[in-house]
Amino acid sequence: MTTETVDAAKGLEKMTENLARVEELSQRLLNAMSQKKPINPALHGPDQELYADALTAYWQEWLQNPAKIMEHQIAYWGKSVTHYVEAQQALAKGKLQAPEDPGPKDKRFSNPLWDTHPYFNFIKQQYLINAEAIRTAVEDAEGMDPKERRRLRYFAQQIVDMMAPTNFFSTNPDALEKAVETEGASLVKGLENLVADLEANNGELVVKLADEDAFKIGENIATAEGEVIYRNRMMEIIQYHPTTDKVRETPIVLFPPWINKYYILDLKPQNSLIRWIVDQGYTLFVVSWVNPDESYRDVGLDTYIEEGYLTALDVVKEITGQAKVNAVGYCIAGTTLSLTLSLLKQRGDKSIKSATFFTTLTDFSDQGEFTPFLQNDFIDGIEAEIGDTGLLRSFIMARTFSFLRSNDLVYGPAIKSYMMGETPPAFDLLYWNGDGANLPGRMAMQYLRRLCQDNRFAEDGVELLGHTLNIRDVDVPLMSVACETDHIAAWKDCYRGVQKMGSKQKTFVVSESGHIAGIVNPPSKKKYGHYINDEFGEDADHWMEAAAFNEGSWWPRWESWLSKRSGRWTAARKPGDSKYPSLCPAPGTYVLAKANQKDQ
Repeated sequence: MTTETVDAAKGLEKMTENLARVEELSQRLLNAMSQKKPINPALHGPDQELYADALTAYWQEWLQNPAKIMEHQIAYWGKSVTHYVEAQQALAKGKLQAPEDPGPKDKRFSNPLWDTHPYFNFIKQQYLINAEAIRTAVEDAEGMDPKERRRLRYFAQQIVDMMAPTNFFSTNPDALEKAVETEGASLVKGLENLVADLEANNGELVVKLADEDAFKIGENIATAEGEVIYRNRMMEIIQYHPTTDKVRETPIVLFPPWINKYYILDLKPQNSLIRWIVDQGYTLFVVSWVNPDESYRDVGLDTYIEEGYLTALDVVKEITGQAKVNAVGYCIAGTTLSLTLSLLKQRGDKSIKSATFFTTLTDFSDQGEFTPFLQNDFIDGIEAEIGDTGLLRSFIMARTFSFLRSNDLVYGPAIKSYMMGETPPAFDLLYWNGDGANLPGRMAMQYLRRLCQDNRFAEDGVELLGHTLNIRDVDVPLMSVACETDHIAAWKDCYRGVQKMGSKQKTFVVSESGHIAGIVNPPSKKKYGHYINDEFGEDADHWMEAAAFNEGSWWPRWESWLSKRSGRWTAARKPGDSKYPSLCPAPGTYVLAKANQKDQ
């Protein structure tokens, strides 16, 4: 028996062993799937009326302008036939090669075989032709409501992305090559990864984006030194140890979003905004929100304001002996900070000297990329889900955010983990991204109905705590930092909200990059620049045209702005006092609580 024969036999034996393990894993897979709790069907996709409207619009266009529809159909047929003929001609030459024109570039098809192998090239090109035909058909459905057209465009693209040949094992050369190279071990490892993700989420498929074993909160992530000096059912307040002998008189209170955890601002020392603020000589307090369970179903925006914002202001003023603070709100916490400012204005309370908003939406007249999810069919589904569970569960929000960038946050990671058997990367940002939090039911519905759908705060006012809160009441000096490529809080939408605020002292900054990287942008990296323009016009595009671009982070610009509103230098403050002693070191206990997976 030749060496080659022996090696082949061993390889076959190894592959057989690996594939035999699939039986065992299949049983675990079935057990994991049986744990899945059904969620409201409305959360899986749009109401069928959307597709009925699209079909009606397409049919009307066919009747009114048949030539255009036929032109597009014939173009699709022509491209498909031409593509087939070219592939046949290449094979007829007796060579295993693709046509000379391999087709357009797409990062999903980076493997050279997509361009050089006739089988894979044929599949890729036909997929791209089909995708173009679907997009054209969507645009042909004229006469639809603009919001409905936007939704149709989004869901059609989701179908296109889902059907990509890279998402199927038999048409993914990377996965096939890896399976042969590892004698089937990659398939077994991929199935193990799939089963593990299902088991970790009680049957819900949530693709793990980062190696969770690589990070431990308080040890190699969220390590800035501080003390929890206050705790109630809604939050812990962390006061950070000073790193300078003198500090500014006016303290800073930072309210992070409660959809995720605060430590996005303290991932590691090199990019920690928390550390940087303290190093500039400020007394910094950061709120760490509770990760709610079913008992929080009746907690609303008013609760966050009263037991969160207002309580935090009182505690910080009492500890520091200052009558005013500088407040910072990030994302939804910035939205709620603006509500709080309106309430304080109506109560005659001047506790907040200045406000800084990070990627904050306050005017929802344009719902941006969230338009598909902010219509009644989807929100009705969320309301029904909340009625059953008392919560808007973390995985539902995570799934929604992920499908805004499905190729990068769903299919790409799933291919690497499940088809190729790779371990997710040890990436701190992705670890944080997967460490989400639930939302209390009443709060979620107030936010979705009153603010996102009805846009009451920016228009007639929203009723909370016995007041009609309105964006015009936000009249303190403010700085708003938006991000150029943010797909969650588009900078133009942030700009529109700031325009409506009543403050006479407004500074608007647009950072390069997106929702996270544009904010977590330390000066030492010298990575992303920012735009500034002190003139507020009627139109965001005109503001940008006249804006000056500045190299480097916006952090120093913000600190310069903030220092003018932070009073004199005074002796550094140790965390807490006799009334508010340290309850435990930072990062505290609330940040450690995971979303309640038993209900997922």
